[in-house]
Amino acid sequence: MATQHSPGFLKLAEEARTRVVECSIEEVKLRLDRGDRFILLDVREDHEWLAGHLIDAQHLGRGILERDIEARFPDLDTEIVVYCGGGYRSAMAAEVLGRMGYRRVQSMASGWRGWVEKGFPTSKD
Repeated sequence: MATQHSPGFLKLAEEARTRVVECSIEEVKLRLDRGDRFILLDVREDHEWLAGHLIDAQHLGRGILERDIEARFPDLDTEIVVYCGGGYRSAMAAEVLGRMGYRRVQSMASGWRGWVEKGFPTSKD
């Protein structure tokens, strides 16, 4: 079921997408399969995370991201791939992380929904 987003939200998300680096779900899957080291960060709401998430992902909801990210990942060179439900919130999260000084941040386009549609593995742990 697709979420209906407000025009204001879509405008902000689309603007953020022009200012961040996006990667595809296929790129992320390949990197995970290769064993590349990076932080896979789920910024969805708690109830979304509990319903399922990418294997080896860490969770830090979008609502507390700015408050808690530095304690969790103090190194501004930490490589982070952010994802959400469809790629909008992750683009905005990637943008704000860049503004906070994180230099190696990407937003996973298509997000959780795209990952699940591809049949890639997920977890509820």
